[in-house]
Amino acid sequence: MTHPQPNQPQSSPFVRACRGEPVPYTPIWFMRQAGRSLPEYKRVREGIAMLDSCTRPELVTEITLQPLRRYDVDAAILYSDIVVPLRAVGVDVDIKPGIGPVVERPIRAMSDVARLRPLEPADVPFIGEAVKSLVGELGDKPLIGFAGGPFTLASYLVEGGPSKNHDRTKALMYGEPELWHALMSRLTDIAIGFLQAQIEAGASAVQLFDSWVGVVSPEDYRQSILPHTRRIFSSLAAFGVPRIHFGVGTGELLGLLGEAGADVVGVDWRIPLDEAARRAGGGKTVQGNLDPSVLLAGWDVVEARARAILDHAKGLPGHVFNLGHGVLPETDPDVLARLTDLVHEVTAR
Repeated sequence: MTHPQPNQPQSSPFVRACRGEPVPYTPIWFMRQAGRSLPEYKRVREGIAMLDSCTRPELVTEITLQPLRRYDVDAAILYSDIVVPLRAVGVDVDIKPGIGPVVERPIRAMSDVARLRPLEPADVPFIGEAVKSLVGELGDKPLIGFAGGPFTLASYLVEGGPSKNHDRTKALMYGEPELWHALMSRLTDIAIGFLQAQIEAGASAVQLFDSWVGVVSPEDYRQSILPHTRRIFSSLAAFGVPRIHFGVGTGELLGLLGEAGADVVGVDWRIPLDEAARRAGGGKTVQGNLDPSVLLAGWDVVEARARAILDHAKGLPGHVFNLGHGVLPETDPDVLARLTDLVHEVTAR
Protein backbone atom coordinates (compact mmCIF):
# COMPACT_ATOMS: atom_id res chain seq x y z
CA MET A 1 0.00 0.00 0.00
CA THR A 2 1.31 3.46 -0.90
CA HIS A 3 1.13 6.16 1.72
CA PRO A 4 0.25 9.79 0.93
CA GLN A 5 3.23 12.09 0.69
CA PRO A 6 3.47 15.41 2.58
CA ASN A 7 1.64 18.34 0.94
CA GLN A 8 -0.62 15.99 -0.99
CA PRO A 9 -4.43 16.11 -0.68
CA GLN A 10 -4.56 12.75 1.13
CA SER A 11 -2.48 14.18 3.99
CA SER A 12 -4.42 17.45 4.16
CA PRO A 13 -6.21 18.48 7.39
CA PHE A 14 -9.59 17.91 5.71
CA VAL A 15 -8.87 14.33 4.63
CA ARG A 16 -7.15 13.54 7.93
CA ALA A 17 -10.17 14.82 9.89
CA CYS A 18 -12.50 12.71 7.73
CA ARG A 19 -10.44 9.68 8.75
CA GLY A 20 -10.42 10.60 12.43
CA GLU A 21 -6.67 11.28 12.40
CA PRO A 22 -4.91 14.09 14.32
CA VAL A 23 -5.09 17.50 12.62
CA PRO A 24 -3.26 20.82 13.20
CA TYR A 25 -6.61 22.63 13.34
CA THR A 26 -10.26 21.95 12.58
CA PRO A 27 -10.71 22.01 8.79
CA ILE A 28 -13.60 23.96 7.29
CA TRP A 29 -15.44 24.24 4.00
CA PHE A 30 -18.95 25.40 3.07
CA MET A 31 -21.67 23.57 1.21
CA ARG A 32 -22.56 25.67 -1.86
CA GLN A 33 -19.40 27.73 -1.41
CA ALA A 34 -18.93 27.56 -5.20
CA GLY A 35 -21.35 30.19 -6.49
CA ARG A 36 -24.55 31.70 -5.13
CA SER A 37 -23.28 34.50 -2.89
CA LEU A 38 -20.25 35.60 -4.91
CA PRO A 39 -20.56 38.57 -7.30
CA GLU A 40 -17.86 37.08 -9.54
CA TYR A 41 -19.98 33.93 -9.85
CA LYS A 42 -22.98 35.95 -10.98
CA ARG A 43 -20.82 37.71 -13.56
CA VAL A 44 -19.42 34.55 -15.20
CA ARG A 45 -22.84 32.87 -15.14
CA GLU A 46 -24.63 35.80 -16.76
CA GLY A 47 -26.69 34.60 -19.70
CA ILE A 48 -25.78 30.92 -19.15
CA ALA A 49 -28.37 28.43 -17.93
CA MET A 50 -27.47 26.57 -14.73
CA LEU A 51 -27.24 23.09 -16.23
CA ASP A 52 -25.38 24.38 -19.28
CA SER A 53 -22.78 25.98 -17.00
CA CYS A 54 -22.22 22.58 -15.36
CA THR A 55 -21.17 21.04 -18.70
CA ARG A 56 -18.43 23.58 -19.53
CA PRO A 57 -15.17 22.37 -17.94
CA GLU A 58 -13.47 25.75 -18.04
CA LEU A 59 -16.45 27.38 -16.36
CA VAL A 60 -16.75 24.58 -13.78
CA THR A 61 -13.07 25.04 -12.98
CA GLU A 62 -13.37 28.80 -12.61
CA ILE A 63 -16.48 28.70 -10.41
CA THR A 64 -15.06 25.92 -8.20
CA LEU A 65 -11.91 27.97 -7.61
CA GLN A 66 -13.60 31.33 -6.96
CA PRO A 67 -14.32 30.81 -3.23
CA LEU A 68 -10.76 29.60 -2.60
CA ARG A 69 -9.48 32.99 -3.72
CA ARG A 70 -11.58 34.60 -0.98
CA TYR A 71 -11.52 32.09 1.89
CA ASP A 72 -8.78 29.90 3.31
CA VAL A 73 -11.12 26.89 3.25
CA ASP A 74 -9.57 23.43 3.48
CA ALA A 75 -11.31 21.87 0.48
CA ALA A 76 -12.94 22.80 -2.80
CA ILE A 77 -16.23 21.27 -3.89
CA LEU A 78 -16.94 20.64 -7.53
CA TYR A 79 -19.37 23.10 -9.10
CA SER A 80 -22.18 20.93 -10.44
CA ASP A 81 -25.74 19.94 -9.59
CA ILE A 82 -27.36 16.73 -8.38
CA VAL A 83 -29.56 16.51 -11.49
CA VAL A 84 -26.62 16.67 -13.93
CA PRO A 85 -26.34 12.85 -14.18
CA LEU A 86 -30.12 12.57 -14.67
CA ARG A 87 -29.99 14.86 -17.66
CA ALA A 88 -26.91 13.01 -18.91
CA VAL A 89 -28.88 9.74 -19.14
CA GLY A 90 -31.76 11.40 -20.96
CA VAL A 91 -34.15 12.62 -18.26
CA ASP A 92 -36.03 15.73 -19.40
CA VAL A 93 -35.03 17.84 -16.38
CA ASP A 94 -34.22 21.52 -16.23
CA ILE A 95 -33.50 23.98 -13.43
CA LYS A 96 -36.00 26.83 -13.53
CA PRO A 97 -34.80 30.10 -11.95
CA GLY A 98 -36.57 30.72 -8.68
CA ILE A 99 -38.11 27.23 -8.70
CA GLY A 100 -35.45 24.50 -8.93
CA PRO A 101 -35.31 21.20 -10.82
CA VAL A 102 -38.42 20.55 -12.93
CA VAL A 103 -39.08 17.22 -14.66
CA GLU A 104 -41.32 17.26 -17.75
CA ARG A 105 -42.44 13.62 -17.48
CA PRO A 106 -42.66 12.56 -13.81
CA ILE A 107 -42.27 8.90 -12.92
CA ARG A 108 -45.58 7.15 -12.37
CA ALA A 109 -45.10 3.55 -13.56
CA MET A 110 -42.52 0.83 -14.13
CA SER A 111 -42.31 1.85 -17.80
CA ASP A 112 -41.07 5.27 -16.63
CA VAL A 113 -38.38 3.65 -14.48
CA ALA A 114 -37.23 1.65 -17.51
CA ARG A 115 -36.17 4.92 -19.14
CA LEU A 116 -33.44 5.37 -16.49
CA ARG A 117 -30.30 3.71 -17.80
CA PRO A 118 -26.94 3.43 -16.00
CA LEU A 119 -24.55 6.37 -16.31
CA GLU A 120 -21.43 5.76 -18.40
CA PRO A 121 -18.27 7.91 -18.28
CA ALA A 122 -18.95 8.89 -21.89
CA ASP A 123 -22.19 10.54 -20.73
CA VAL A 124 -20.29 13.08 -18.61
CA PRO A 125 -16.91 13.71 -20.30
CA PHE A 126 -17.02 17.29 -19.00
CA ILE A 127 -16.88 16.00 -15.42
CA GLY A 128 -13.61 14.14 -15.89
CA GLU A 129 -12.10 17.07 -17.76
CA ALA A 130 -13.12 19.57 -15.09
CA VAL A 131 -11.94 17.41 -12.19
CA LYS A 132 -8.55 16.80 -13.81
CA SER A 133 -8.17 20.51 -14.47
CA LEU A 134 -9.06 21.33 -10.88
CA VAL A 135 -6.72 18.75 -9.39
CA GLY A 136 -3.90 20.37 -11.34
CA GLU A 137 -4.88 23.83 -10.10
CA LEU A 138 -5.52 22.87 -6.48
CA GLY A 139 -2.20 21.17 -5.68
CA ASP A 140 -2.36 20.04 -2.06
CA LYS A 141 -5.96 21.26 -1.59
CA PRO A 142 -8.53 18.42 -1.76
CA LEU A 143 -11.41 18.44 -4.22
CA ILE A 144 -14.76 17.06 -3.04
CA GLY A 145 -16.97 15.40 -5.62
CA PHE A 146 -20.64 14.73 -5.00
CA ALA A 147 -23.89 13.18 -6.12
CA GLY A 148 -27.53 13.36 -5.12
CA GLY A 149 -28.83 10.63 -2.86
CA PRO A 150 -31.42 8.25 -4.32
CA PHE A 151 -34.34 9.45 -2.17
CA THR A 152 -33.77 13.09 -3.08
CA LEU A 153 -33.43 12.30 -6.78
CA ALA A 154 -36.52 10.10 -6.58
CA SER A 155 -38.47 12.95 -5.04
CA TYR A 156 -37.73 15.29 -7.95
CA LEU A 157 -38.57 12.57 -10.46
CA VAL A 158 -41.82 11.54 -8.78
CA GLU A 159 -43.07 14.98 -7.75
CA GLY A 160 -42.02 16.58 -11.03
CA GLY A 161 -40.17 19.33 -9.17
CA PRO A 162 -39.45 20.68 -5.70
CA SER A 163 -41.91 19.64 -2.99
CA LYS A 164 -42.59 20.85 0.51
CA ASN A 165 -43.89 17.56 1.91
CA HIS A 166 -42.83 14.96 -0.71
CA ASP A 167 -46.30 13.43 -0.49
CA ARG A 168 -46.35 11.68 -3.88
CA THR A 169 -42.89 10.29 -3.24
CA LYS A 170 -43.77 8.83 0.14
CA ALA A 171 -47.09 7.50 -1.16
CA LEU A 172 -45.22 5.60 -3.88
CA MET A 173 -42.72 4.32 -1.30
CA TYR A 174 -45.52 3.14 1.00
CA GLY A 175 -47.97 1.82 -1.59
CA GLU A 176 -45.86 0.44 -4.44
CA PRO A 177 -42.72 -1.08 -2.92
CA GLU A 178 -41.77 -3.01 -6.05
CA LEU A 179 -41.84 0.14 -8.19
CA TRP A 180 -40.09 2.08 -5.43
CA HIS A 181 -37.16 -0.29 -5.12
CA ALA A 182 -36.82 -0.52 -8.91
CA LEU A 183 -36.59 3.27 -9.07
CA MET A 184 -34.16 3.47 -6.16
CA SER A 185 -31.97 0.76 -7.68
CA ARG A 186 -31.72 2.67 -10.98
CA LEU A 187 -30.91 5.92 -9.16
CA THR A 188 -28.32 4.12 -7.04
CA ASP A 189 -26.58 2.91 -10.20
CA ILE A 190 -26.57 6.45 -11.60
CA ALA A 191 -25.16 7.91 -8.36
CA ILE A 192 -22.43 5.26 -8.25
CA GLY A 193 -21.45 5.98 -11.85
CA PHE A 194 -21.34 9.73 -11.24
CA LEU A 195 -19.25 9.43 -8.07
CA GLN A 196 -16.84 6.91 -9.56
CA ALA A 197 -16.25 9.18 -12.55
CA GLN A 198 -15.23 11.98 -10.19
CA ILE A 199 -12.99 9.79 -8.04
CA GLU A 200 -11.26 8.23 -11.05
CA ALA A 201 -10.56 11.72 -12.40
CA GLY A 202 -8.90 12.70 -9.10
CA ALA A 203 -11.47 13.81 -6.49
CA SER A 204 -10.05 13.37 -2.98
CA ALA A 205 -13.40 12.81 -1.24
CA VAL A 206 -17.09 12.55 -2.12
CA GLN A 207 -20.33 13.62 -0.49
CA LEU A 208 -23.74 12.08 -1.01
CA PHE A 209 -26.36 14.81 -0.71
CA ASP A 210 -29.59 13.06 0.25
CA SER A 211 -30.94 16.44 1.22
CA TRP A 212 -34.63 15.63 1.70
CA VAL A 213 -34.36 12.19 3.29
CA GLY A 214 -35.13 13.66 6.72
CA VAL A 215 -38.85 13.57 5.88
CA VAL A 216 -39.05 9.80 6.41
CA SER A 217 -39.24 7.83 9.65
CA PRO A 218 -36.31 5.69 10.85
CA GLU A 219 -38.17 2.46 10.08
CA ASP A 220 -39.05 3.61 6.56
CA TYR A 221 -35.45 4.67 6.02
CA ARG A 222 -34.22 1.27 7.14
CA GLN A 223 -36.58 -0.65 4.86
CA SER A 224 -36.85 1.57 1.81
CA ILE A 225 -33.64 3.63 1.57
CA LEU A 226 -30.79 2.15 3.61
CA PRO A 227 -30.13 -0.85 1.29
CA HIS A 228 -29.57 1.56 -1.60
CA THR A 229 -27.37 4.09 0.18
CA ARG A 230 -25.37 1.24 1.68
CA ARG A 231 -24.72 -0.07 -1.84
CA ILE A 232 -23.46 3.34 -2.94
CA PHE A 233 -20.93 3.63 -0.13
CA SER A 234 -19.91 -0.01 -0.43
CA SER A 235 -19.20 0.43 -4.14
CA LEU A 236 -16.79 3.28 -3.34
CA ALA A 237 -14.91 1.59 -0.50
CA ALA A 238 -12.11 0.21 -2.68
CA PHE A 239 -11.13 3.71 -3.83
CA GLY A 240 -10.03 4.63 -0.31
CA VAL A 241 -11.33 8.21 -0.40
CA PRO A 242 -13.42 9.66 2.45
CA ARG A 243 -17.17 9.31 1.94
CA ILE A 244 -19.57 11.84 3.48
CA HIS A 245 -23.31 11.34 3.98
CA PHE A 246 -25.54 14.39 4.42
CA GLY A 247 -29.23 15.14 4.76
CA VAL A 248 -31.37 17.88 6.27
CA GLY A 249 -33.59 17.20 9.29
CA THR A 250 -31.95 13.84 9.90
CA GLY A 251 -31.52 14.03 13.68
CA GLU A 252 -33.60 10.85 14.14
CA LEU A 253 -31.77 9.10 11.28
CA LEU A 254 -28.14 9.75 12.22
CA GLY A 255 -27.51 6.22 13.46
CA LEU A 256 -28.88 4.83 10.19
CA LEU A 257 -26.86 7.30 8.14
CA GLY A 258 -23.83 5.99 10.00
CA GLU A 259 -24.87 2.39 9.28
CA ALA A 260 -25.00 3.14 5.56
CA GLY A 261 -21.21 3.07 5.47
CA ALA A 262 -19.95 6.63 5.13
CA ASP A 263 -16.81 7.75 6.96
CA VAL A 264 -18.33 11.15 7.83
CA VAL A 265 -21.90 12.01 8.80
CA GLY A 266 -23.09 15.52 8.00
CA VAL A 267 -25.25 17.23 10.62
CA ASP A 268 -27.70 20.11 10.28
CA TRP A 269 -28.24 22.76 12.98
CA ARG A 270 -31.18 21.09 14.76
CA ILE A 271 -29.08 18.93 17.08
CA PRO A 272 -25.93 19.64 19.13
CA LEU A 273 -22.81 18.26 17.50
CA ASP A 274 -21.77 16.06 20.42
CA GLU A 275 -25.23 14.45 20.54
CA ALA A 276 -25.12 13.98 16.77
CA ALA A 277 -21.79 12.18 17.08
CA ARG A 278 -23.21 9.91 19.78
CA ARG A 279 -26.16 9.02 17.57
CA ALA A 280 -24.03 8.48 14.45
CA GLY A 281 -22.00 5.94 16.43
CA GLY A 282 -18.90 3.96 15.59
CA GLY A 283 -16.43 6.74 16.26
CA LYS A 284 -17.36 8.51 13.03
CA THR A 285 -16.26 11.99 12.10
CA VAL A 286 -19.10 14.51 12.04
CA GLN A 287 -19.43 17.52 9.76
CA GLY A 288 -21.32 20.71 10.58
CA ASN A 289 -23.27 22.39 11.88
CA LEU A 290 -23.82 26.18 11.87
CA ASP A 291 -27.27 27.34 10.78
CA PRO A 292 -26.73 29.23 7.48
CA SER A 293 -29.15 31.91 8.69
CA VAL A 294 -26.75 32.79 11.51
CA LEU A 295 -24.42 34.27 8.89
CA LEU A 296 -26.99 37.02 8.30
CA ALA A 297 -27.26 37.97 11.98
CA GLY A 298 -24.08 40.00 12.57
CA TRP A 299 -20.52 39.00 13.40
CA ASP A 300 -20.96 38.84 17.19
CA VAL A 301 -23.68 36.22 16.76
CA VAL A 302 -21.67 34.30 14.15
CA GLU A 303 -18.61 34.17 16.40
CA ALA A 304 -20.55 33.08 19.49
CA ARG A 305 -22.40 30.33 17.62
CA ALA A 306 -19.22 29.08 15.93
CA ARG A 307 -17.35 28.92 19.22
CA ALA A 308 -20.24 26.99 20.79
CA ILE A 309 -20.07 24.42 17.97
CA LEU A 310 -16.32 24.05 18.44
CA ASP A 311 -16.90 23.51 22.17
CA HIS A 312 -19.39 20.72 21.40
CA ALA A 313 -16.80 19.15 19.08
CA LYS A 314 -14.07 18.90 21.71
CA GLY A 315 -13.08 15.29 22.30
CA LEU A 316 -14.88 13.93 19.24
CA PRO A 317 -13.03 11.43 17.01
CA GLY A 318 -13.11 13.92 14.14
CA HIS A 319 -14.81 17.17 13.13
CA VAL A 320 -15.07 19.08 9.86
CA PHE A 321 -16.62 22.50 10.38
CA ASN A 322 -19.39 23.37 7.92
CA LEU A 323 -22.83 24.86 7.76
CA GLY A 324 -25.92 22.78 8.46
CA HIS A 325 -26.97 23.31 4.83
CA GLY A 326 -25.82 25.44 1.90
CA VAL A 327 -24.62 29.04 1.89
CA LEU A 328 -27.60 31.38 1.43
CA PRO A 329 -27.39 33.60 -1.69
CA GLU A 330 -27.57 36.82 0.37
CA THR A 331 -24.60 35.87 2.59
CA ASP A 332 -21.79 38.44 2.80
CA PRO A 333 -18.61 36.71 1.51
CA ASP A 334 -16.53 38.65 4.04
CA VAL A 335 -18.39 36.89 6.88
CA LEU A 336 -17.42 33.51 5.42
CA ALA A 337 -13.80 34.64 5.23
CA ARG A 338 -13.82 35.77 8.88
CA LEU A 339 -15.52 32.55 9.98
CA THR A 340 -12.90 30.44 8.19
CA ASP A 341 -10.08 32.31 9.93
CA LEU A 342 -11.84 32.10 13.29
CA VAL A 343 -12.23 28.31 13.15
CA HIS A 344 -8.56 27.88 12.24
CA GLU A 345 -7.35 30.26 14.95
CA VAL A 346 -9.53 28.89 17.76
CA THR A 347 -8.60 25.26 17.08
CA ALA A 348 -4.90 25.64 16.16
CA ARG A 349 -2.83 23.12 18.11
